[in-house]
Amino acid sequence: MIQRIILILILALVLSACGAAAATQPPATQAPAATEAVATEAPATEPPAFQSLETATRQPLLPATSTPVPAQITTPTDTALPALLLPTEAIDAPARMVWDGMPTYLAESTPGFSFRVTYDPDLWALTTDQFGFPALGHRNIPACVISGASGRGLPGTMTTEHDVLDAGNISFDVSKVYENGVLKFATYTGGNGTIITGFEVSFDEQADECLAQAVTVLSTLASVPVSQATPAP
Repeated sequence: MIQRIILILILALVLSACGAAAATQPPATQAPAATEAVATEAPATEPPAFQSLETATRQPLLPATSTPVPAQITTPTDTALPALLLPTEAIDAPARMVWDGMPTYLAESTPGFSFRVTYDPDLWALTTDQFGFPALGHRNIPACVISGASGRGLPGTMTTEHDVLDAGNISFDVSKVYENGVLKFATYTGGNGTIITGFEVSFDEQADECLAQAVTVLSTLASVPVSQATPAP
């Protein structure tokens, strides 16, 4: 009886020792799971993988092409000035009227004198040009005008033909100006020794007739004291 009790105690001690040893060891089925978790996680020190944003093959940039537009070349054209407004011909006008004015070359003229030209009021009218200066406009030849003028330069496309006009005690240096072979206008510069002044004769058509009529007027050039000069319109 006593031996049986001792045997039971020994078996109990052995069983309790085996249970404690089994409790301290992890189950055999949990080891692969831990190993598998370690294998799937990347080390904390390993940098993340870099993914390029560029495409595998880069297409070369081609220059933009456009159809060239040919340059437009404009040819300058003369702007026609408005026609002069001529006063209505006076009834019972005198056979001759005068145009008095200050010489355009004052430094070469005797102080205190004006120029005077005489004209037929049936053919000419004293008015003002497009710039507000006195001028004679022909009544029958369109755009035939006599106006005061002084020396000026000319563009390279124009050429000048020089001549001299003597009318008694009056002498004029005549310059006929051409552009592309077409007579555009003429200037008359001269005087009678007391005054030196200049005139320009312009026209759109009937150049020869306009110049002939203008020479008739300019050949009457005279000098008068300023106190006797007729006021300009």
